[in-house]
Amino acid sequence: MERSEIILHGHRVSYRVAGRGPLLVLLHGIAGSSATWDEVIPRLAESHTVLAPDLLGHGDSSKPEGDYSLGAYANAVRDLLEALELPRGTIVGHSLGGGVAMQLAYQYPERCERLVLVSSGGLGRELHAMLRAAALPGAGMVLPWLCVAGRHSVGRVVHALGSLGLRAGADLEETWRSFVSLEEPEARQAFLRTVRGLIDLGGQRVSAADRLYLTADLPTLIVWGARDPLIPVRHAHEAHERIGGSRLEILPGAGHFPHRDVPQRFASVLLDFVETTAPMPVDPKRLRRRLRAGPQPSVVGVRS
Repeated sequence: MERSEIILHGHRVSYRVAGRGPLLVLLHGIAGSSATWDEVIPRLAESHTVLAPDLLGHGDSSKPEGDYSLGAYANAVRDLLEALELPRGTIVGHSLGGGVAMQLAYQYPERCERLVLVSSGGLGRELHAMLRAAALPGAGMVLPWLCVAGRHSVGRVVHALGSLGLRAGADLEETWRSFVSLEEPEARQAFLRTVRGLIDLGGQRVSAADRLYLTADLPTLIVWGARDPLIPVRHAHEAHERIGGSRLEILPGAGHFPHRDVPQRFASVLLDFVETTAPMPVDPKRLRRRLRAGPQPSVVGVRS
């Protein structure tokens, strides 16, 4: 994997790129980075060009003050694709990245050949209490102390996360890594801005449910861990019913990070989906037709 940087709108955007072939864009979750895909990129890069950016406010990318809405993230991904002369591809989004992927497909359908949602946000209200707590008014004052304590008291943090229902393995490792990354003040502010735009004490406040019918012509794969403790697997089943012709893969034994829990199985599912579906053709009039027609009775996909 090659790590590169590009300056867009005066801000540094870090990304990983590997392989040659049809494009796969991998978008990570909140407080994460492109490193979350390390175990699947080599397999995917055998037959595809793989682009895995650090979203603004995350990883090695800049963390400016500004807009951290789903729309802004989607704009940034579009600009990165344009700057790298990568016109369109299969967009894969995990957790927050799933919400960004859906927003990108909505705003820039000409960029999206296929859509893959991995334990995605934006498909229902329910959310783990740990993330809901980040929306509390005093979270910005508590997080600095917690992040420093997390770096120096790993055992205590792991024990605390375990008591919140996160299993040993990828869920604990990725959550702890994300947690400690927030020790950097700029990353913490970007995290809080993102959270407050998407989450309140009741759970997820931004939902794509009323617009999923617009993906009817877009080949869509939904992948979820059967034991996801952060976003309930029920969201996967409900989205599958709403997106006509979508494919659903529930991975037994996996949690919120199925690409980390079962990387080989995840890569096989993703590659099979890409190889057995045709990319959505570019049609500037499609969105207009769909908007005028409105939601239609759902057609459940053939694989569940």
